[in-house]
Amino acid sequence: MEIWDLYDIDRQKTGKTMSKSEKFPEGKYYSLRLHLCLFNSKGQMLIQQRDHSKKHWPDLWDLTLSGGSIAGENSTQALAREVKEELGLDLDLSNERPAFTLNHDTAFDDYYLIEKDIDLKDIHFDDGEVQAVKWATESEILEMIEKKEFLLFYPSFIKMLFEIRKTKDVLQPEGRLII
Repeated sequence: MEIWDLYDIDRQKTGKTMSKSEKFPEGKYYSLRLHLCLFNSKGQMLIQQRDHSKKHWPDLWDLTLSGGSIAGENSTQALAREVKEELGLDLDLSNERPAFTLNHDTAFDDYYLIEKDIDLKDIHFDDGEVQAVKWATESEILEMIEKKEFLLFYPSFIKMLFEIRKTKDVLQPEGRLII
């Protein structure tokens, strides 16, 4: 059973925890979730097909991986653990930080955009999590969303991930202020 640290609106730990299966307690508390978008040097994203036994969105394709931080972990530590658990990969993520965070009603969702060439033969699935992986282009993912084979992300969100994957910046290079 996963135990999550609970955070306040300023992303400070409150000292409270909850299990993944519990309903969020009264008041404004948030968990820490993370998402990895792993790109190769060809500009493709590694995507995973969720296992058919998953409670939410079985058999649909998804970003490289998504998961939650367990009590005591920071975002990067949780990401490294999830990569090992879901894909069987040992990646050094110690110098990585999220490209951006989306704030949901009950969570801070950290998105990591990382470029690394991985051979699909080196990936090993954890039973019950992932049933397949493949490299996909932006247009392939958008087509899968249209066919309802991929989680129903906004197409503009997928386009943004591909657009900012190298710079991790939302301003075009000529629009950035360098100090």
